[in-house]
Amino acid sequence: MITEDRRELNDRFREVFQILEDRGEIIKNDRNGRGLGDFAKRILNNRSYGHIIRAYLNPDDKRCINYEQARRVCTEYGVNTDYLLEGSGTPFGMDLPKVTEVDGGETKQNILYTSVEAFAGASVDGDSFLREEASFFSLPDLFGDGYVAFPINGNSMEPVINDGDVVICRQIAGVHEIKENKIYAVRSKGSLWVKYVQPIKDGKSRIHSLKLISANYLEHDPWVEDVDKNTRLYEVQKRISDL
Repeated sequence: MITEDRRELNDRFREVFQILEDRGEIIKNDRNGRGLGDFAKRILNNRSYGHIIRAYLNPDDKRCINYEQARRVCTEYGVNTDYLLEGSGTPFGMDLPKVTEVDGGETKQNILYTSVEAFAGASVDGDSFLREEASFFSLPDLFGDGYVAFPINGNSMEPVINDGDVVICRQIAGVHEIKENKIYAVRSKGSLWVKYVQPIKDGKSRIHSLKLISANYLEHDPWVEDVDKNTRLYEVQKRISDL
C-alpha cells in the first residue's frame, strides 16, 4: 500500500516536473538530451523507463516516485530538497525566511525588507544577503511565510507604482502560474524588474520567454526576456508609499 506521505511526495514531483517542462529543461519528445528517456536515465538509471515516469505523472495511476528517486531529481535538476522531500519552502532557488516572532511572541515579523541590489543579486544556493542586510516588518493583512519587500527606483510603472514606493511580493512556483493583468517582480541574470508580464510560448505551448511591459509605456518600451533555469517570479501583493 502506498502511504499518504508518498502520495504527497508524488504530487510535489508532478509540480516540479511541470516547472522543468515550462523552463525547457525537459522536452518529452526531444532527441537532444532533454527527452523523457534522458530524464528516466538520470533518475531511474534506465533510458527505457520513460513509461514509469509517465505513470508517476498520471494522477490516476497508483505508482508513485520513491524518496531515493526524488533525491536524484533534486541532485540532477537543482530542486530544493526540503521542498520535494518534506514540502517545506519553494521548489527552486532561494527560500525566503519563515515567520519569526519578536519579543513577547505577539507580533509576527513575516516580511523581509531588502534593497533591490541585494535581492537581484542573491545567490540561488546561499542566504548570506539575508543575514547581512535583512530587516523585517509585518502588516496586519499579510499572513504566512515567503514575503519580500524592496523599494522601487524609477518611473517605469507609474502611475500604478511610483518611484520610491515599496512593493511586497511573494514567489510563485514557475512561469506556468503567471496570471493576466498581474504585476510581477522578475529576477534574472542579476537584474530585477517589476512589470506586467506576458508569457510567450512556442509551437508546443512551452513558455520560453516573457514579455515585460511597463505601465508607463509612453516612456518605456516593452521587451522580451528569455526564461532560463534561474528565472524567478514574485507576484506583487501590495504597494506602500510610506513604510
